[in-house]
Amino acid sequence: MKTQVSNQQVFFSNNKTKDINFRIEQLKKLKSIIQENESLLNKAIYLDFKKSSFDNYTNELSLIYKDIDEAVKKIKKWSSKKSVRTNIVNLPAKSYIIPEPLGTTLIIGAWNYPYQLSFSPAVAALAAGNTVILKPSELAKNTSQAIAKIVNENFSPNYFLVIEGGIPETTALLDEKFDKIFFTGSVPVGKIVYQAAAKNLTPVTLELGGKSPAIMTKNSNLKIGVKRLIWAKFLNSGQTCIAPDYVFVHESIKESFLSECKVAIEKSNYSFENNNYVQIINKRNTNRLIDLIEEEKIFYGGNYNINERYIQPTLLHNINTNDKVMNNEIFGPILPVLTYNNIQETIDYIKSKPKPLSCYVFTNDKKTKERILNEISFGNGAINDAIMQITNDKLPFGGVGESGIGSYHGEEGFKTFSHYKSILEKSTWFELNLKYFPQTLRKLKIIKFLLKF
Repeated sequence: MKTQVSNQQVFFSNNKTKDINFRIEQLKKLKSIIQENESLLNKAIYLDFKKSSFDNYTNELSLIYKDIDEAVKKIKKWSSKKSVRTNIVNLPAKSYIIPEPLGTTLIIGAWNYPYQLSFSPAVAALAAGNTVILKPSELAKNTSQAIAKIVNENFSPNYFLVIEGGIPETTALLDEKFDKIFFTGSVPVGKIVYQAAAKNLTPVTLELGGKSPAIMTKNSNLKIGVKRLIWAKFLNSGQTCIAPDYVFVHESIKESFLSECKVAIEKSNYSFENNNYVQIINKRNTNRLIDLIEEEKIFYGGNYNINERYIQPTLLHNINTNDKVMNNEIFGPILPVLTYNNIQETIDYIKSKPKPLSCYVFTNDKKTKERILNEISFGNGAINDAIMQITNDKLPFGGVGESGIGSYHGEEGFKTFSHYKSILEKSTWFELNLKYFPQTLRKLKIIKFLLKF
């Protein structure tokens, strides 16, 4: 590992990555390579999850292409020197900010969206002028191999390198000194990454997770709200960091809500054969999820096949906040439904838990919407929809508190992998003697006056 990291550090020091045209050329090359290898990527992700080429494009590849196109189009603007106002005490002078790349970066991807959660941060890092070592998740082994193949066969390892492996390889990488670490994954592993980075004072972006709530009020558009909620929950078989983890429904619409959910699930006809459902990543996680399903609380679904790593879309009702399913992030196709009468009690419950990555509010009542948005802290979210906020690259994506540190997407990704260097450039044709010895009361009065502006 040490050699690969030091080689990238040497390459970065040669300043080639600071050239904007070089960055644009490399990003275009990356897009072309991914496009040329779509069939390989489709095959690999099907082997890992039974994920269809349709879902692979809409959930993963299209987002990567969009990130690349946005960066190519706007990288010159993002990289340009930005003038700011100079305060009166420094005149005559000009002030400006210069974005510069951080250096050699480590990106640790996640298994649930193995392409998008590996390549999208890499695009941001390359656009900002860094070198990249990318470590995909070993749990999705076929996609990891595909990522390594297309990158390592087409880019210099001194610039963009994929290193495969599990815990030993990740640990070895974290022992090296990087200029930036970007990690997507679970909270427990995020803490390990953060601790490792602290030894070298390496800045870290952590994209984690948590139990993201949804709230369905009595004056929501129930039919369209449920349709959007069900799609978001069972996309990727619930293995989405921003999926609704559980839903609070007003007591007065509970039965209607559950009925609409059943209709929406059955209309979607989720199955491997229909190419709109995927496997759970492994048997360990399949067993973990099965253990969360209490038979007496099943409203719909509950069937499973451990060998096929299949769990039927499942709705649980009569849930209370002490149930096992409410103790940890579900990360699977199980939706617990809780009810409420007083919205403040729901808000207080969510506020009593670690800050979630996302929150979704289904309501047509402006006061309720504003109340929830003002009181609950969360990373990102949506009103009358779920998950779709991630498709808008003008919205920074990231968590808060235990759900993450930092954000990316679009220009925010460029900023995440950049340092903004502040410069004061002063003229030499004039100089006030106010700050120089001797110190006098008159000088002090003038300084106090000037510092007001």
